[in-house]
Amino acid sequence: MNRRPADDSRLSFLLEFARHPMTVGAVTPSSTALAHAITAPIPRTGAPVVVELGAGTGAFTQVIQRLLDGRGHHIAVESNEQFARRLAARFPTVDVVAGNARQLPALLTRRGHLPADVIVSGLPWAAFPPAKQRDVLDAVVGSLSREGAFTTFAYAHLRWATPARRLRRSLEASFEEVVVGRTIWANIPPAFIYHCRRPAKAL
Repeated sequence: MNRRPADDSRLSFLLEFARHPMTVGAVTPSSTALAHAITAPIPRTGAPVVVELGAGTGAFTQVIQRLLDGRGHHIAVESNEQFARRLAARFPTVDVVAGNARQLPALLTRRGHLPADVIVSGLPWAAFPPAKQRDVLDAVVGSLSREGAFTTFAYAHLRWATPARRLRRSLEASFEEVVVGRTIWANIPPAFIYHCRRPAKAL
């Protein structure tokens, strides 16, 4: 019996989580509901530069492509080489980079797309040590325009854990506006989104 693409994505995600639990950070791809909520800042007109961090198997990638509908530039940064290869094959119009989010300003500069208008993150912040969490967030802030938007998510059951509280403090120090979205109960596990605007050190 042939497996559906969604089934293949779930299996691939589970296998990569077993191999690299500290970088994959989840056992299943994000839900469609979470993908639609986290991509809300992408403008419906113009030619925005949209960056996706931790693209995984493409749960957010697919929605971003639909929203852009051929407009602008979509750069997906994924540190897992297996995921990056699958993404490039599945989404040939996306500029898939097998690289580290900490190098984001340099990656965008080489492509002539600095600064970005929107950065969407699927990174597993709770799995990052403090130094890495800080470095990645600095790279995000250093890659956004003054009017840019950054969205990322956290799991509801880890909301009060030390890494999650550290991330919240860092976001509030890095952006003038940080809004916590509603809990997406349809996601496994349930998650909520940070909507961040007006980076403190914008380009």
